[in-house]
Amino acid sequence: MVVTAASEVPPYLAPTAALVVAAAVVGYLSVRARVVSIVGFLLAGILIGPAQLGLVSSTEAVDAAAEVGVILLLFTIGIEFSLDRLARVWRWIVLGGGAQVLLAVGVSTGLVTASGGGWRTGLFTGFLVALSSTAIVLTLLGERGQSATTRGRLALAVLVFQDLAVVAMVVLVPLLSEDASGGTGALLRALGMAVAVVAVVLVVARRLMPPVLERVAALCSPEVFLLTVVAICLGTAYLTALAGVSVSLGAFLAGLVVSESRQSTQALAEVLPLKIIFSAVFFVSVGMLLDVGFLLGNLVLVVGLALAVLVVKTVTTTAALLPTRVGWRHALATGLLLGQVGEFSFVLLTVGDESGLSPAGLGEDGFQALVATTVLLMVLTPLLATAGNRLLAKAPPDEVGPGAPEPEAEGDWADHVVILGWGADSVDLGRDLRARGVPVVMTTLNPAGVAAAERAGVPVVTGDSTRSAVLDLVGVARARLVVIAEDEPEQATRVATVVRDRSQAPVLVRSRAGADLPGLSEAGVEHVIDPGATTRDRMFAAVMRSLDLPRHALPVRDRQSRTHVDTTRLVLVPVPTGSGCTHAAASVPVLPTSWGCEECLRGGGDWVHLRLCLQCGHVGCCDSSPERHARAHHAEHDHPLMASAEPGETWAYCFVDDVTFDGPQR
Repeated sequence: MVVTAASEVPPYLAPTAALVVAAAVVGYLSVRARVVSIVGFLLAGILIGPAQLGLVSSTEAVDAAAEVGVILLLFTIGIEFSLDRLARVWRWIVLGGGAQVLLAVGVSTGLVTASGGGWRTGLFTGFLVALSSTAIVLTLLGERGQSATTRGRLALAVLVFQDLAVVAMVVLVPLLSEDASGGTGALLRALGMAVAVVAVVLVVARRLMPPVLERVAALCSPEVFLLTVVAICLGTAYLTALAGVSVSLGAFLAGLVVSESRQSTQALAEVLPLKIIFSAVFFVSVGMLLDVGFLLGNLVLVVGLALAVLVVKTVTTTAALLPTRVGWRHALATGLLLGQVGEFSFVLLTVGDESGLSPAGLGEDGFQALVATTVLLMVLTPLLATAGNRLLAKAPPDEVGPGAPEPEAEGDWADHVVILGWGADSVDLGRDLRARGVPVVMTTLNPAGVAAAERAGVPVVTGDSTRSAVLDLVGVARARLVVIAEDEPEQATRVATVVRDRSQAPVLVRSRAGADLPGLSEAGVEHVIDPGATTRDRMFAAVMRSLDLPRHALPVRDRQSRTHVDTTRLVLVPVPTGSGCTHAAASVPVLPTSWGCEECLRGGGDWVHLRLCLQCGHVGCCDSSPERHARAHHAEHDHPLMASAEPGETWAYCFVDDVTFDGPQR
């Protein structure tokens, strides 16, 4: 291992820093301007590229990172899609995707030949034009939450076939050379190998991978799980590349492998942060290829080529999808979405250059013309997608024909209870809520917890509750109540913090090892349950109160006529500045230690009103009560602050300074 001297700057650091900083700054500005982040990344690449500012002159490391970004992107898409969903759209893949590639190649070849080019150049150009950008289309659909829509499935079906077609194209392009040899035999061998690889991967997906991931997940180690998932992704992509299949298809197949496991949600949540970083690098790297000087000097040519490609891709995609009976609006909207040139066209461009071929026979200018056209159409893709959205908004509900797959119901929870974490009380709570007609979903990383929830009939998602992707899948933003059942106080606080960022629902925490009340209060938690002093029926009672369900669902002791305190309610009353109280530090988050006056309950007495100590949670009776236990508690323990525990009252009082103040009691 070589250690660089402190006075030396590693040669890779400047371009890497320029790339990441430019992506972050331009990405931030594009989001502030409500421009799709992909466009911002492309613009950042154009800005720092070798032909402009030259902040990044060597693109070798950037290209490698960009390829990893594409691999991770296709891997996550494979996880989200699954073999079952893939089977539902196989007709769209074979018929729609196949027709799109054939039509786009045929029309492009005809146009180039009619313009005076040879048929070899025309066919090569057709290959370049036929491919769309998997990365930008799927990223755009994901950002807008449209991956599961009819148009999203149509686009993915066509893109899957295009990735399959790349295998044949890579073999065919060298055969277009004047002195090529190998012919049909080489093509058939490549296609046979591709089919064999796909078959092996699918068998592994069904048989081997689920139990492997189950064993890894049982370790409950996020680090080992992440490494295993990334190893599956990169390992499958590498093996498929050795077999002559594109790495993008290999990564997609690896995602399908993982999707067959119950750990697919957690795998997706672990990989998403990596995918976001590397995908950003990919779009920056595409922008870096553009020479703005060439674009300005050949503006008419580039705009003409971009319009020609857009028309060819839109028309051929629309025509290819019409026979699938999805309706002309969905077909046209998908055509607009797939109207750009794809990233794998650059792979074909490299292969073609080695065989003496260039796009449209333009020679040295062909590469820059393709890059400029690609970047221009990628920048326009969000606008074309928006045009498609407006077109679909006018479509009648029954326009999609019987050939379309059924919409996905998973993740459509609303007005429900989310239980984050596993335990016997969590499963019992889920079962009780479902028995009362309350929709509920649970998350846990523990395979035993998943099995227990499934036996109890409680819907469960395998995943880490601190991952935003997992919380989004269970609809935490639309939840009626969130229950956090974590054994470790620090983990409960972390989960609560992530939940509060994504939901305004009440949050109830059960922590076995003693709760971090200040941390939970800061995270916005309303209720905390101490299992050491609170039985399961009290937990259920707290949930029923939070859901405002009928009083008869509460335990008998909670149906008494006199006022009682909710012992799960986390209370914090800040002392306002200028209130005259000099004991603000004594007010901390507390849980009431009893549902009534502790001394009165022990002695069999009664009370008029209840007061809560803001330093320890002691519940005592007021000065109008016979024993005045709240004041006695202050005198014995020197706790200066108390607050009214009566319903609807939020005032507090300082015994030492003899002042009353208001505050937002929580």
